[in-house]
Amino acid sequence: MEKPLTQHITPDRKPLSLKEYEQVGGYQAVHKILKELTPEGVTNLVKESNLRGRGGAGFNTGLKWSFVPMGPDVPRPKYLVANADEMEPGTFKDRILLEGNPHQLIEGMIVASYAIQADISYVFLRWAYKKAAQEITKAITEAYAAGYLGQNILGSGYSLEMHLHTGVGRYMCGEETALLNALEGKRATPRAKPPFPQVSGLFGKPTIVNNVETLCCLPHIVNNGAAWFKGLSRTGDAGTKIYGVSGKVNKPGAWELPMGVTVRELIEEHAGGMKNGYRFKGALPGGASTDFLVEEHLNTPMDYPSIAAAGSRMGTGTMIILDDHTCPVGFVHNLQHFFAQESCGFCTPCREGLPWVEKILLSLDRGEGKPEDMQLLNFHTKALGPGNTFCALAPGAMEPLQSALKYFGEDFERHIHEKQCPWK
Repeated sequence: MEKPLTQHITPDRKPLSLKEYEQVGGYQAVHKILKELTPEGVTNLVKESNLRGRGGAGFNTGLKWSFVPMGPDVPRPKYLVANADEMEPGTFKDRILLEGNPHQLIEGMIVASYAIQADISYVFLRWAYKKAAQEITKAITEAYAAGYLGQNILGSGYSLEMHLHTGVGRYMCGEETALLNALEGKRATPRAKPPFPQVSGLFGKPTIVNNVETLCCLPHIVNNGAAWFKGLSRTGDAGTKIYGVSGKVNKPGAWELPMGVTVRELIEEHAGGMKNGYRFKGALPGGASTDFLVEEHLNTPMDYPSIAAAGSRMGTGTMIILDDHTCPVGFVHNLQHFFAQESCGFCTPCREGLPWVEKILLSLDRGEGKPEDMQLLNFHTKALGPGNTFCALAPGAMEPLQSALKYFGEDFERHIHEKQCPWK
């Protein structure tokens, strides 16, 4: 089984130096695109590979790039931004790539920047990733010294700046336009679309924002081809994926596996199954802002269309397990507390609705719930759903709640009738 993204990451995550990275084929993709491919050729290659964004939305990467205006008359500078602000609860896949092989990310960013003819690139990094910041800074310095960044890269006539920007810890920056506002030094609130960032992004110039894992796939696609990348997968979604599992399993962690591995295989084979004395009750398949999957979904492939057909979202592919010893109400309340704190406050449904949901769940957890609370919670899953808020934060927050009410409604009712949490 090929593991292109993690094959050179050691258990201690000591990253390769630039020279060591070159010795295992590093930066060959940069040589290839600058000597053999046009920007349009790179975009078409990535489009053909069916690489879908690994940050959660799953949009075709090459298609996203194709919306960037090209030619001598477009506004300059253009920007490429790596979204390394990994703030989704339960998600730690990008951290492995950032700490374990930063040159792979830099090479991927150069490929993406060349494809859209970006002049300046940024790594927008989560504030808590201190080790990653050190390793990325060192790798960028090495890349400049070797001529992979800066003016006239490898004598090609193409030039690219790269900078590290550390955020201040806002979940909202996972939304690409809020990230761009933060990068401009503004409050991290989402922007109205259109115009989309591909046309008017950072400082009003054409901009692409891609996830770290997405960008790390690019050197391997350039070196090995679209057909090879598709062949890594078990399903129609191409490539490998870094999946993760957290919760009461024997071996929580993250693994690079073929796209389409089933939920059951991920939990039982790679995460070692549930701990003794604990039974599987449900799982959020792609981080905190996805709907629960339950036992009937264990044989579902972990790819975008299959998870959607099961009523959830692939998201980041990093699973949070709910076990039979953990109260579903307390579990969901913990998530809603996080989302309420992280709301940017820009639109009323999110700003007012999420704290209200949190208070209702807290009262249920304390045994103070009322029968009408169930109706209120169901109302909020609709009122804060898609199309009613300015961005996807609140709709995402409603996904674990609406699915918990669907699958674990009896547990919510017990809190009301027994006037206490049955798990305490």
